[in-house]
Amino acid sequence: MVKLADRSRSPSAPAPGLRSMTAFAAASGATEGHDWAWEIRAVNGKGLDLRLRLPEIEGLEAEVRAAVTRAAARGNIQLSLKVAPKSGSERLDLSMSALGAALTALREVEETARAHGLTLAPCRATDLLGLRGVVTQSAGETSDPAALKAVLLAGLDNLLGDFVAMRAAEGGQLCGVIAAQIERISDLTEQAAEVAEARRPETAAALAAALARVMENAPAADAPRVAQELALLAVKADVTEEIDRLRAHLAAARALLAESGPVGRKFEFLTQEFVREANTLCSKSGATALTAIGLDLKHVIDQMREQIQNVE
Repeated sequence: MVKLADRSRSPSAPAPGLRSMTAFAAASGATEGHDWAWEIRAVNGKGLDLRLRLPEIEGLEAEVRAAVTRAAARGNIQLSLKVAPKSGSERLDLSMSALGAALTALREVEETARAHGLTLAPCRATDLLGLRGVVTQSAGETSDPAALKAVLLAGLDNLLGDFVAMRAAEGGQLCGVIAAQIERISDLTEQAAEVAEARRPETAAALAAALARVMENAPAADAPRVAQELALLAVKADVTEEIDRLRAHLAAARALLAESGPVGRKFEFLTQEFVREANTLCSKSGATALTAIGLDLKHVIDQMREQIQNVE
């Protein structure tokens, strides 16, 4: 009788929301002639690395690989199956040919010993039975291989259901953490926008003062040309584009959180864009307050990247 719980979920149908790549599950059961136990564990991985340890059962490996591939898109996954004869179903088989060969060898040994004036201790039956090949252990009447494989695959479905459920549960926790980090990045982005906007009059005044100093110290300088160069410097120091791109990345991150299925790789690429904009913001800030916000941004983005590395 197979010891399986009733499951209505399907491991091949991904649940909405993020899924973690880390999980563990086990399932066991028995048929009339065998006990079996499945075990699966997974950790982070760039792709899907599936390692199987299965008994030699015709056609089993291909079906197992297909089932796991439907259930998981990424992660380093180790899956093992142990199948053993049920306790009490073993049978001892006596090999008459091996026993005959052992007796012949024993007679030759005794004759050689006598020729050398030696007397050997009597040989017991248990000594002979312990020789390799004389007695073998088998599982008795073997069950139908096709029926056994069907039972094992049913157990695999049960196992993968638990596996996917655990990934989804951990993914839900990751989703909450990442969502909070996205909102923190959004708050910092708006703070940066406010600081940058507040600096505009100050920046304009600084440029006007710089132009006046140049013209005072170099009366022959071309005033329009100097003003043009100063304007170019002002454009290079402006962080409006970086803030706009950060806002666009935030919208994309929120959209990914709402998607179903594997989004981890997309999130990783998006995080790289977040890092790039935060670095540029710091390099162009020109103000202590804006630099501090940029450093906070880099810190939160780095924390988010660590969490995203766990997302399938």
